[in-house]
Amino acid sequence: MEEDYVYIGKIVNTHGIKGELRLLSDFKYKDRVFLANRKIYIGENHEEEIIESYRHHKIFDMITLKGYNNINEVLKYLNCNVYVKKFDLSLTANEYLESDLVDLNIILDNKEVGKVLAIKKVGKDNKVIEALINNQRILIPYHNNFIRKVDLANKIIELELVEGMI
Repeated sequence: MEEDYVYIGKIVNTHGIKGELRLLSDFKYKDRVFLANRKIYIGENHEEEIIESYRHHKIFDMITLKGYNNINEVLKYLNCNVYVKKFDLSLTANEYLESDLVDLNIILDNKEVGKVLAIKKVGKDNKVIEALINNQRILIPYHNNFIRKVDLANKIIELELVEGMI
């Protein structure tokens, strides 16, 4: 059975000579991921590593890994994606990941009108919900102002859109 890995960011550079790594991450639950002794999985092969330390610096999440004390030892991870296992996040019933929204049925004004196709990043800091509504691909800002309710058990997302949006 394949593990359920969740993308949390990308290693974009090193910092200093002692093996500290710079990650770019916009992950929603950073407070549960970037912790000492937390397992993370790096690259396509999901190589298991353990976080030694974490700090925030400018726009970066900075980590060191257990057992690595030199820049040359961590260069192999440069430009690699970083993942955690979904199970390790311990999400509550009211919490969800962006990937959980894909394939949910969209409810507008108490009617099922379409399906979520993807959550996409646009620009530096914005995301949109790519939806199929009335056989048309529509982009809806991924923002709490437009999401009224998410019900994963019933596979629905209830949206509240402004007039003229679709």
